[in-house]
Amino acid sequence: MTMKSHALFALAAFALSLPALANPPARSTNAPRAAQQTRPAPARTAPARTAPAPTAPRVAAPTPAPVAAPAPSPSPASPNGAITADQVAQRIQEFYDRTTNFQADFTQVSINRLYGQEQRSGRVIFRKPGRMRWNYAAPNNDVIVSNGTTLWAYQADERQAIQQTLTQSQMPTALAFLTGVGRLTDSFRFRLLDANQFQYPNGYVLELRPTSPQPTYERIVFYVDRTTFQVARTVVIDAQGNRNQFTFTRPQVNVDVPDSTFNWTPPAGTSIVRP
Repeated sequence: MTMKSHALFALAAFALSLPALANPPARSTNAPRAAQQTRPAPARTAPARTAPAPTAPRVAAPTPAPVAAPAPSPSPASPNGAITADQVAQRIQEFYDRTTNFQADFTQVSINRLYGQEQRSGRVIFRKPGRMRWNYAAPNNDVIVSNGTTLWAYQADERQAIQQTLTQSQMPTALAFLTGVGRLTDSFRFRLLDANQFQYPNGYVLELRPTSPQPTYERIVFYVDRTTFQVARTVVIDAQGNRNQFTFTRPQVNVDVPDSTFNWTPPAGTSIVRP
């Protein structure tokens, strides 16, 4: 598996768990339990070679663009007058509960101990329930798309696509967000990090650790807009220290997105892998 293959398939595994896909469930005093994930089989085997671990670049966090969404209710203060990590997480959930669809430009920086570093960009669109599309810009032209039933991850230069039926997915915790039976606040523990240290002084930097071990990541870091509580950047970190970072710019919310956006057919000659 090449560096680009690894980054693409890592995104396919993780993108399902992004909170922008969350469909709000009915309020209940009994929180649903997050299911445990198992790792999908990779399409190809990574070469047995090692390389020195690269040093993660210090990428300045963007100033999130304003979004056309209702303002969240004021955050209750902790006893010392500061907002808590759990309160930030709750406000994030509330923002995406009010969001039926979301789209933005994205920049992905993947840092892998075996393959090195790669940066790519494109446009991402989410729509509830369970629909998403990641279009990578040229020269990659890769596509990750879900119509709510089937997930495709297409690597254009190798003409290879992973097809996965979401009802048979091996990522049930992520599916909880897709189907609306789970909430961000049910699946993670939260900790606020020093925003100045992360060069994000005008927002919150929130660390999320899953309440049960996950095979595809160890923790996630959210860069959160202080006013809207929209996530402007996510960093996914696995147990080996590999990092997959997504920075979102020019966001738009609750703009009509047609169903046809999430329909995709593999080009002729594509090799299809079904885990």
